[in-house]
Amino acid sequence: MGKETIKLTRKIQLQVDAPTKEEKREALETLYRWQNRSYRAANLIIAHLYVQEMIKEFFYLSEGIKYRLADEKKAEDGILNFSKTNCTYRVVSDRFKGEIPTNILSNLNNNIMSSFRNDLSSYRSGARSLANFRRDIAVPFGTRGVQRLCYKEEKKTFCFRLFSVPLKAYLGKDYTDKRSLLEQVVAGQIKLCASKLQLKNQKIYWLAVFEVEKEEHKLKPEIIAEASLSMEYPIIVKSGKEKLSIGSREEFLYRRLAIQASLKRAQNGATYCRSGKGRKRKTKAVDRFHEKEKNYVGNRLHVYSRKLIDFCIKQQAGTLILLNQEDKMEIAKKEDGFILRNWNYYELMTKIKYKAEKAGIELIVD
Repeated sequence: MGKETIKLTRKIQLQVDAPTKEEKREALETLYRWQNRSYRAANLIIAHLYVQEMIKEFFYLSEGIKYRLADEKKAEDGILNFSKTNCTYRVVSDRFKGEIPTNILSNLNNNIMSSFRNDLSSYRSGARSLANFRRDIAVPFGTRGVQRLCYKEEKKTFCFRLFSVPLKAYLGKDYTDKRSLLEQVVAGQIKLCASKLQLKNQKIYWLAVFEVEKEEHKLKPEIIAEASLSMEYPIIVKSGKEKLSIGSREEFLYRRLAIQASLKRAQNGATYCRSGKGRKRKTKAVDRFHEKEKNYVGNRLHVYSRKLIDFCIKQQAGTLILLNQEDKMEIAKKEDGFILRNWNYYELMTKIKYKAEKAGIELIVD
């Protein structure tokens, strides 16, 4: 029996690996063209899927109209020339042929169809509006898109070609596991899965998905750790006679409130900043503090969730229970907004869930 695996997503900054400015400009134009065609194709796909599913609701059509969504070659009353999955792919592939790799269109079509099926009941009941994709959509591609991935000693980084575009990873002072994961992919120890390319703020990011084996720890399912996300302490966990308080109200909020105060001063002073390039130039400091706060919160929640899982592993607890979370959510909503604004319950729970799954710990939310 094979070992259980888990998929990890890592955001890796990329740079165009071309010798001249002209080649770099041409490569960037290609990437932005792919993003534009993906954005247009995504909206076409979702529109066609919606019409296909809702055609039965068009009660004003003649009774003689056939509306079975099936290939006419396979079903007598079918109205499609191709299979249901292939129809939307043919629409966008015929529209954007030669402008974007078909591998991207295929992955985009599969991703949208999967999410559309999950939300179909909400669409039918009118509880959800049809998804609308933005121009900065992440471009999906399969493993065939990543070619010649290797570590080049002269450049001291990992290089590969995304279809026809030469790219290299910019890891900088990497304190995470990105470099290690890429090394394992090159060595054939772990598998690279379908990923995405994101173009944001004139930078290129690779949302790389790695399939790795779950961590093996000597855990006992009968040993239970009970954790509580409180307002005085981010996490309080106990298992048997052992108890641990992770973080504190003062420790978490002190730095965050200081950043928010700096953000407020930057907002007040933005009116008097030199413009030069309009709003973007004036709000440069404001955007910087927004990013600082986001990074600080993400780091603290990562540390808290990591300490929680390490405690469970040390105690050999195979089951982790988060206690009374729904009650605390209701209490937080009744407050003046301070708690909801400054305590990221949902993000913390997401990080705990991901790390627990990776460590092989069963998570139960009470």
